Amino acid sequence: MEGSRYDRPVVHGRWGGTMSDSLTRASGIVFDLDGTLVDSTYVHTLCWWEALQQFGHSRPMAAVHHTVGMGSDHLLHHLLGDSRERAQDPEITAAHDVLFGTWHERLHPLPAARVLLNWCRDAGLTVALASSGGERDLWAMLEVLDHPDFDVIVTGDDVDSTKPDPDVLGAVLERAGLEADDVMVVGDSVWDMEAAARIGSVAIGVATGGTSAAELESAGAELTFQDLAALLDALQDARPEPAPGVWGTRP
Repeated sequence: MEGSRYDRPVVHGRWGGTMSDSLTRASGIVFDLDGTLVDSTYVHTLCWWEALQQFGHSRPMAAVHHTVGMGSDHLLHHLLGDSRERAQDPEITAAHDVLFGTWHERLHPLPAARVLLNWCRDAGLTVALASSGGERDLWAMLEVLDHPDFDVIVTGDDVDSTKPDPDVLGAVLERAGLEADDVMVVGDSVWDMEAAARIGSVAIGVATGGTSAAELESAGAELTFQDLAALLDALQDARPEPAPGVWGTRP
């Protein structure tokens, strides 16, 4: 792997073979949204921090950042604990949503996100989206990505419990007709990795949301990459070259 852009050397995949085996055998790929495809992790951090402040809860920004990737159901419990005034949960969440909405037009896709999505579809993979966020922000994010053609989209509004519980992934598998061990799950947070590991899919971490490769691996990532371009390089090396898609080939 010398000279590659991988965050760190990766030798083994879940099938007991090489990294190429892990990337070659799957027939589906499931992407997280915030911090994985769209550069929004730190925006969410700021908006949750401010929303908490509005209701008298002061938490370190680093602690808030660590929870991004969970849905509000788990995030507020993680930050405020069992003794919190639960009646405030919807109000704090609504405050975050209003704040985040002011950023919609300033959000950008992460480098190589659009090309990676296109390449995966051209390669014959089932391409799905599994986000702990709700539908309120989903459509703004899809617009940022130029409305990619996902086979399946599941949000936190569709399930009883968000990441790190694997419910969103389970819903994707059910709708797509795929088995857990036939799917790669790509995410930037420890909660993505935990959810993928719990359901039995290949967890692929990308260090695009401020979480290190070491943290992602500790949470269950079987492969880690510095960015989406490095993941795309690895997929191109591991799988047959697809025909050019609507966005063309990678520059």
